Amino acid sequence: MPVVLVHERPDAATDDVGWNESIEGETIGSQVSIIMVYSTREGAGPRLHRHPYTETFVVRHGRALFTVGDERLEAVGGQVLVVPAFTPHKFASIGSEPFVSTNIHANPTFETEWLE
Repeated sequence: MPVVLVHERPDAATDDVGWNESIEGETIGSQVSIIMVYSTREGAGPRLHRHPYTETFVVRHGRALFTVGDERLEAVGGQVLVVPAFTPHKFASIGSEPFVSTNIHANPTFETEWLE
């Protein structure tokens, strides 16, 4: 029978509202790492960086302005963006609604090269 590994949210909340956490996959036996983002501050987001693996952004609510390579695009809740390995990228939340996303790193650990 397979073993299921469960990560418990540190604050013991039972919903995903306000969940901000980075989870490295290797700590829970997974081949992917996850960043849970919930932000109510306009302009919040990471500065320009890249990874040696693909990063997938599941935008669940709100809006953010993404810079991916030379392209700028507005992402909204209900969209999924995939950033290829080694592609510089950043995002900043925009608008008055909370920005909520689940960012999936195709690697069991976070490997980030900060470019600004």
